[in-house]
Amino acid sequence: MFDFLLSEEQKKIRDEARDLVKGVPRQMIIDMDMDNIKFPKEFLQEAGRRNLMGCRYPKKWGGRGLDWVATATVMEEIGTLGYIFACVFGVGAELVCDAIILHGTDELKEKYVKPLLKGEIFAAECLTEPRGGSDFFGATSYAVDKGDHFLLSGQKRFIVGAEGADYFLVYAKTDPEAKPHKSLTCFIVDRGPGVEVEYLYGLMGCRGGGAGRLVFKEAKVPKENVVGEVNNAFAVFNTMMIPERLGTAAMTIGAARPALEVATGYTTRRKAFGKTINQFQGVSFQVAEAAMLLDACRSMIYTTCRAVESDIDIARVRRMISESKKFVTEACQKAAHNAMQVMGGIGYTNVYPIERIERDLRLASIWTGSNEVMSMIIAHEWYGEYLKNRSAAVTRDCEKDAPEADAVDEKIYE
Repeated sequence: MFDFLLSEEQKKIRDEARDLVKGVPRQMIIDMDMDNIKFPKEFLQEAGRRNLMGCRYPKKWGGRGLDWVATATVMEEIGTLGYIFACVFGVGAELVCDAIILHGTDELKEKYVKPLLKGEIFAAECLTEPRGGSDFFGATSYAVDKGDHFLLSGQKRFIVGAEGADYFLVYAKTDPEAKPHKSLTCFIVDRGPGVEVEYLYGLMGCRGGGAGRLVFKEAKVPKENVVGEVNNAFAVFNTMMIPERLGTAAMTIGAARPALEVATGYTTRRKAFGKTINQFQGVSFQVAEAAMLLDACRSMIYTTCRAVESDIDIARVRRMISESKKFVTEACQKAAHNAMQVMGGIGYTNVYPIERIERDLRLASIWTGSNEVMSMIIAHEWYGEYLKNRSAAVTRDCEKDAPEADAVDEKIYE
């Protein structure tokens, strides 16, 4: 953690998060990985009791009025328990609440945000469908307008909290004839008649979060549970990509950190050829690389947090968030890989938590927008930024700084 970048208020909430983490029973972590716990309600209840969830939201709605850097420090600390702890913590308190805070009515905030941040109820986001993940506008779930309510039908899958959540943030088609950006509406759907969990997934890692497939069969949704405007879910989705991807990146650092710490401790005790193995460059250099990667990740996260709260161009913010999600998740996977490598065979067993961390972190580069999608966004925004700057001549034209720069006959583009 970069203490020198944190204010006293940010350090305080970081330390509160560390105190929460220290108090989580070891058996809870083990039981979640074994799927003996389907959804960690007790953990979220305690986090809510300590007022740690949604710390950047206004105090009026149960937050603390803090900033994105404070959120990132909390997410990193929660992630040290295991990636799934940060997943369930973030999905409700960061993703769902964000949509309601930014786009919902005061009545929705009172009913759904305040009790969630207190740990009294739980929420899940429903975006991915069996026939589409990255294709947001390809959603086939639909809602029919019945006057004072909608009837929602369709399926959503890979929903963290399908088992355990009390309500769901759901995107569905409300105008199938409209252009994609104007065809979807975002709803809050209470668990009840017409809402069923039909399948819980057997996951490689990140177990214990109640990930499943939800089926909606003409579920009745009151008109007042529309988040934002009818047929304009794109506006909600567009803002939610900030907490979804930036939050994912921040918590991934926390999930990878224990792997580095465990490997560092192991290599200072394990001996080979008469000395501890951290004295061999083949070992210490891999640990050094892992430490460097995690520090680079923090630098990128804190910088991006500042960017989100500044008044810079939204296209640049979108690029920076996408870069953060891609770089951090891949760097953390590499750090965990190095940790297992220096520990050798014992790292591949469940004597140490490295193997669980490796399994859990594999999700990081897939969910909340795959890293391939991040690359598409980065490329799109970077080229746009380059062309804009070039036309405005805001920087030096370095292409001319070559001895034969005027050899126009050699500069062939077609």
